[in-house]
Amino acid sequence: MTMSTLAATLSIAALSVPSLALAGTVFIPEGSANSILMVEPESGEILGRLPGFEAIHGLSGAPGAKYLVAGSFTEIDREELAATAKPKGISEEDHAAHHAKRDKAALPEDAGLSLVTILDAKTGQVVQRIEVPGAVHHTAVSLDGRLAVATHPAGDGISIMDLETLTYRGFVSTGPMPNYAVFAPEGGKVYVTNTGNGTLSEVDTENGYLTRNIRVGEGPEHLVLSDNGAVAFVADSDGGKAYRVDLSSGEVTDVYDIGGEVHGIGLSDREGVLFVAGKGTDRLVSIDLATGKQREAALSPKPYHLTTIPNSGKLMVSSRLEPKVWIVDQATLTASGEITIQGEGHQMVALP
Repeated sequence: MTMSTLAATLSIAALSVPSLALAGTVFIPEGSANSILMVEPESGEILGRLPGFEAIHGLSGAPGAKYLVAGSFTEIDREELAATAKPKGISEEDHAAHHAKRDKAALPEDAGLSLVTILDAKTGQVVQRIEVPGAVHHTAVSLDGRLAVATHPAGDGISIMDLETLTYRGFVSTGPMPNYAVFAPEGGKVYVTNTGNGTLSEVDTENGYLTRNIRVGEGPEHLVLSDNGAVAFVADSDGGKAYRVDLSSGEVTDVYDIGGEVHGIGLSDREGVLFVAGKGTDRLVSIDLATGKQREAALSPKPYHLTTIPNSGKLMVSSRLEPKVWIVDQATLTASGEITIQGEGHQMVALP
């Protein structure tokens, strides 16, 4: 990112985002298009687009939480960031607010530097930008809205951020190539997949340390938890499997053999059905968790990220190869519509 690009990004995001009522919205980060698309979940109608989010991959929120948390999969030169001029038309106070104060000792100085952007979930306005150690793949927000984390695949760990003070809290090493993160319901723990060594990490986010690693598959990536936080379902990308992990015992209790490269994963509203995007085989797969029976439907090309839409009987699936997102009926696995996007659809967020 150049100095002029960063200045323009800050200016656009801070001054040009419309004040929108965003209840009942799906937010779709558009990757290389450097933007976030907002759509109505039932019809897929485009509600607006937020510009100025370079290489956005990670985006997260929680029902009722005050903020959305966006991560960039690109790094910024430290000297360039320090030298960036105040964007035209912004007060010194507003400009300073873009860069959260942090404990410098908590941020690894030998790591890269990236920015996590905090947005008001109701309006889409940029509230804060927090410096983190390296490119961000995915993010997660606790259900109580107090904390957020970002995964750093090149840094072998996660950043923890305080959403009450809008500050960087610290870094925790989890394992090689941390990929996806999901908070436990109570918010004091977060689970992180480490693709590089086939583990699922449990991190105490209140105290900032790794509590255990659980062996799960070959290359675990996307992850979803049951509502009560007792069970994790993990997509093993290259292994072509999904795993059910009992989090109390740390044991894998079921293995679902899907075949081919898999990616996104999600649960139905009543948690009786697991959905998996078969990226390598152009399929969407559903698994009845009571019987283990699988159903599938063709979905081409390359189904990628997946999010279920609460209380709608629908889910949205992006394509890795084409700029579109499918709206899919959970019961029939039939695509009822398509949303044309820009770039690639990454970590989508559905808010009621």
